[in-house]
Amino acid sequence: MFEFFGGKKKAVIGMVHIGALPGTPLYDEKGGMKALIAGAAADLEALQSGGIDAVMFGNENDRPYSLKAPTASVAAMSAVIARLEPSIRVPFGVDYLWDPVASVAIAAATGAHFVREIFTGVYASDMGLWMPDCDGALKARRHLGVRDLKLLFNINAEFAAPLDTRPLSLRARSAVFSSLADAILVSGPITGQASEQSDLNAVDSTRVKRFMEKVESLR
Repeated sequence: MFEFFGGKKKAVIGMVHIGALPGTPLYDEKGGMKALIAGAAADLEALQSGGIDAVMFGNENDRPYSLKAPTASVAAMSAVIARLEPSIRVPFGVDYLWDPVASVAIAAATGAHFVREIFTGVYASDMGLWMPDCDGALKARRHLGVRDLKLLFNINAEFAAPLDTRPLSLRARSAVFSSLADAILVSGPITGQASEQSDLNAVDSTRVKRFMEKVESLR
């Protein structure tokens, strides 16, 4: 499924954190786009020199976060990645926090291999009631002609609590079947805080793995 990893069963993906984008509260007007490109380039080179398997570009610095990406932010993030594309030597992905449709659009514009985002569920969050547009994201992937783009579903959102009371393992299987997830991810409750081992065990169970393989055989 993830051919761009060259058959590796385990791959390490490193984050390239782009600085705050234009129009957001922490944006550095003095440094401008040149500073954003230079900072991302430094992260990219450090990760690739260290032997990373893949990188993912994200807008972690666009705080407070938005559930709907502004047009200027989509354009700026795409421009930064496009500017660095000649230097990218490993597979790469993108994640615009917290807009799955925008993430797919940026991926299509830049030639990314994968997207990580919150695609499913309903959450009470720092940003208010959070209901991701999974349907819009998958339709965008088709309409933009990037059907090979892999969608990595994070099923327990950071900075939020799920209003869905189903067990995490059931939510994982449900996302695979009903929403066509290519992979299931489990995060910690906030950036920099590790995932609970019990959550990882629940999602990494043999039952979930076999279910994903069964659904994949039906596609």
